[in-house]
Amino acid sequence: MRKLLLMSCVGTAALLAGGAAFANEELLKLSQNPKDWVMPRGDYNSQAFSKLKQITPENVKTLAPAWTFSTGVLRGHEGAPLVIGDVMYLHTPFPNIVYALDLAHEEKILWKYEPKQDPNVIPVMCCDTVNRGLSYGDGKIFLHQADTTLVALDAKTGSVVWSVKDGDPSKGQTGTDAPFVMKDKVFIGVSGGEFGVRSWVSAYDIKDGKLAWRGYSMGPDSDTLIDPEKTTSLGKPVGKDSSTSTWEGDQWKIGGGATWGWYSYDPALNLIYYGSGNPSTWNPNQRPGDNKWSMTIWARDVDTGKAKWVYQMTPHDEWDYDGINEMILTDQKIDGKERKLLTHFDRNGFGYTLDRTDGELLVAEKFDPAVNWATKIDMDKSSKTYGRPEVVAKYAPGHNPADFNNKGICPAALGSKDEQPASYSPLTELFYVPTNHVCMDYEPFVVSYTAGQPYVGATLSMYPPAGESNMGNFIAWDGKKGKIVWSDKEQFSVWSGSLATASGLVFYGTLEGYLKAVDAKTGKELYKFKTPSGIIGNVITYEHANKQYVAVLSGVGGWAGIGLAAGLTKSTDGLGAVGGYAALSNYTALGGQLTVFALPGE
Repeated sequence: MRKLLLMSCVGTAALLAGGAAFANEELLKLSQNPKDWVMPRGDYNSQAFSKLKQITPENVKTLAPAWTFSTGVLRGHEGAPLVIGDVMYLHTPFPNIVYALDLAHEEKILWKYEPKQDPNVIPVMCCDTVNRGLSYGDGKIFLHQADTTLVALDAKTGSVVWSVKDGDPSKGQTGTDAPFVMKDKVFIGVSGGEFGVRSWVSAYDIKDGKLAWRGYSMGPDSDTLIDPEKTTSLGKPVGKDSSTSTWEGDQWKIGGGATWGWYSYDPALNLIYYGSGNPSTWNPNQRPGDNKWSMTIWARDVDTGKAKWVYQMTPHDEWDYDGINEMILTDQKIDGKERKLLTHFDRNGFGYTLDRTDGELLVAEKFDPAVNWATKIDMDKSSKTYGRPEVVAKYAPGHNPADFNNKGICPAALGSKDEQPASYSPLTELFYVPTNHVCMDYEPFVVSYTAGQPYVGATLSMYPPAGESNMGNFIAWDGKKGKIVWSDKEQFSVWSGSLATASGLVFYGTLEGYLKAVDAKTGKELYKFKTPSGIIGNVITYEHANKQYVAVLSGVGGWAGIGLAAGLTKSTDGLGAVGGYAALSNYTALGGQLTVFALPGE
């Protein structure tokens, strides 16, 4: 097995020959060992698929907690731990504590890092004080703190090797995403779309923390790192001033486009993939135009940051359908041709499949039948509106008078799927998607910009689609056909990341706190266990001492659970989520715990 892994690693490294030196080849090798979990989504493809198969559809019913660990923090626990050899690295929401646990000696705490951050950062964190995880590389653990500090910790001792401040919380700039290590760089984005932050992605040198490049979501070509002639969108050069020309005046300077989601990487193409978020303000009447390049899938060169291609999914967003969700990379045959694919489940309710080499749009279909803000995506390449959604005016706040309460829009602002990442199994060739099944009323109002103050401009209420009671579905999706294969209803939104395994299982968590396992082919529920608090973390698996474990953080919170996490009671608080998820308090309470499961026996 190890010989095969080594051969695979050598083969992958060979792809990089002739390019920039791969300063962190160790990480690429580690990611191919299924016993560990060395990246936020398992590997660079963001598939969250494990080759481990000790836990099967036949024996999963006997799965039981093997050990637990309290994080000591009671806000929303997103993300997942890392496992590297005998050590598990665990993170928390603000104040962003990091623990290193010794898996070989009763999970003893090897070291603990607790940054001293100004608590004034909390009020400018949009939707709970979450953090989406850690990354490893070059013998270091990387943490992106709420105050935007990127810190590199010695993986053995927890001591600070270097740190750098990426933004300014007094202007609404915060850090909630997991860092990602690619080649000799560490990548982080920024949160702050609800505060008018013109957002960016930063690449820092893994050795010393020096800024290598920074690419903005909007602004002049020199800031977005767009080449007017070489950067393409749907196969055509974007042209000069492609961003600034789509905003009125200088509105782009407070344009949003936050980058707090997930990052994927293709070593052979040397491209990093990620999405940008909503334009600021939420009131579309205050920012006429397409508002490029918010709501966009980006493909950038890892070494230089130069944009190879972009695709804007929701031009002139009127609903807060952030495009930050994960980009899952697969190699599949589609229409009889082998393709390097990118699949993305957007907040706007459409599942997209593109060719990741050049951004060609191949599939764009609704992954929740309740979606009504648009009828379809125009797939006619000869059309002037190719690639754009066909918007239904009735559900478009910008098409209606100012201060008009637009009712019955599906999905709600938190989307048909938010940041909770999907998984993919190369065995079934299906994606397993945690979804929201929620609609909204949306009333925009005029808002003025003040640095560091909310710049939202809309009042929301949320509820299930008409005639239905479930607010979530867990679905299997065929990305080549753009079809739902099966769908399991959930009472509340499924806000955890999913995990697929080689044995034919798929794991996910629920807001009530259940860890569930279902059959990958049929969706049949095979197992569930209720953890101490609602699950918004991402399920992982690893092997230690010849035993497979499944682990997940529980701790209700995030946008859906903000009412519980922050003690909010007004129905329109939490940007409308408090009222929509009011019943959640009947099923779970605050917590902060890691629960690790295994089969019984030695």
